[in-house]
Amino acid sequence: MLKQYLLSPGPTAVPERVLLRMAHPMIHHRTPQFSAIFAETKRMLEQVIQTKNDALILASSGSGAMEAAVTNLCSPGDTIIYVNGGKFGERWGKIAAKYGVNTVEIKVEWGQAVEISAVEAALDAHPEAKGVFLQASETSTATEHPIREVARLTAARKGCVTVVDAITALGVIDMPMDDWGLDVVISGSQKAFMLPPGLAMIALSDKAWALTESAACPRFYFDLATERKNQQAGKDTTAWTPAVALILGLNEVLKMIFEEGLDNLHARHALLAKATRAAVAALGMKPVSSSPATSATGAFVPDGVDGGAFVKYLRDIMGVTFAGGQDHLKGKIIRIAHLGYYDVFDICIAISAIEIALNRFGHPVEMGRGVAAAQTVLAERFPAQE
Repeated sequence: MLKQYLLSPGPTAVPERVLLRMAHPMIHHRTPQFSAIFAETKRMLEQVIQTKNDALILASSGSGAMEAAVTNLCSPGDTIIYVNGGKFGERWGKIAAKYGVNTVEIKVEWGQAVEISAVEAALDAHPEAKGVFLQASETSTATEHPIREVARLTAARKGCVTVVDAITALGVIDMPMDDWGLDVVISGSQKAFMLPPGLAMIALSDKAWALTESAACPRFYFDLATERKNQQAGKDTTAWTPAVALILGLNEVLKMIFEEGLDNLHARHALLAKATRAAVAALGMKPVSSSPATSATGAFVPDGVDGGAFVKYLRDIMGVTFAGGQDHLKGKIIRIAHLGYYDVFDICIAISAIEIALNRFGHPVEMGRGVAAAQTVLAERFPAQE
C-alpha cells in the first residue's frame, strides 16, 4: 500500500465531511430547497470576503472570474495596468488582449513583490486606466503582493479600481475587502475553500459595479449584472445551471470555517507558513520569494538535483504530491502548500518526505533537521501542559 498525500497549492485536500455532503442525493437547482442552501452559502461567503456587497458564485475555475473582471469592467480600447510577476499575473495581459483592451504591464522579477512606487508611476503616466489588476498571492512563485497599498492608490482616482486575484489568498490571510478598499476580489474552490475545482467566486465594490454599466466588452455567460439579478436575496439562484454538488460542499466548508473562526483560520495558516519556511531554511534550501506567501512555500532544490525528477519521485514513488516550477523555474523549485485542509502534522509529513527524497537523490541531508525546525514552530499550536 502507498498512501497518497496531496500537498500541492491547488487542488488541495477535501475534508471527509465535505465529501460526504457532496455525496448527498442530487436536488433540483430551481427549487425552494436549493435556494435556501444557496442563500445561506452566499451570506457566509460574503462574511469571509468581509463585504456588504454581493459575492457571486460562478460555475467555472478561477480564471473564469478573472475573465469576467476584465469583460465586465472594460470596453475595447480601454487601458488597464497589470502586475506581471508570474504565470497568473501574466494571465491578466492575455485576457485583456483577447478583448481588445490595452495593457500597461508592470513587469516584476519572479519571486519579488511589486513596488508601490512602480504602481503609482504607472497610474500617474496613465490616468485613463480603468484599474490595477494583480494577484494577492502569485501561486507560481509563492509571493504576496501589497494589495492594500495598491487599493489606497486607486481609491481617490475616479473610475479606477483595484482588481485582486485572491484565488490562493482568500481564506488564508485576513484581507477585508471593504475595509481595505478592494474593488474586485476573486477566488476559486480548489484552494483554501477545500473543494474540487469548478467554482469561482467574485465580489465587486459599488465603484466597480458603476464601471460595469458602461463596459462594452462582449459577454454572455460571465455577465455579472445578470448573475447579480439572479443571485440577490429573493431569487437566490444562478443565471445558468449551477454546480449543485460543489455549492453543497461550499456550504459545508463555510460552516467549518466559522466553526474554527476567521481569526483562528488566519492564525493557523500563518503558523503553518512560518514552520515550513523554517524547515526549508534548516535544510539549506533557498526560498523563491523575498515576499513569501502564506498559502505556499516555494524553495529551490539543491544544486545537482533535478527538480522535475524530484517532484515526480515524491509523487509517484513516495505518494506525496507537491508542485514544481513553471517556465524558467521548471525543474528548479518545489512548492509546498499549507492552505485549506492542512494542519501541523501535514507539514511534518511534507518536510519528512522532502528529507527522504533528498537522501534518495544523493544529496547530503541530516535526517530530521528540517522536521525539527518545523516542530519547534508548530508546537505553538498547542498549549503547554502544566
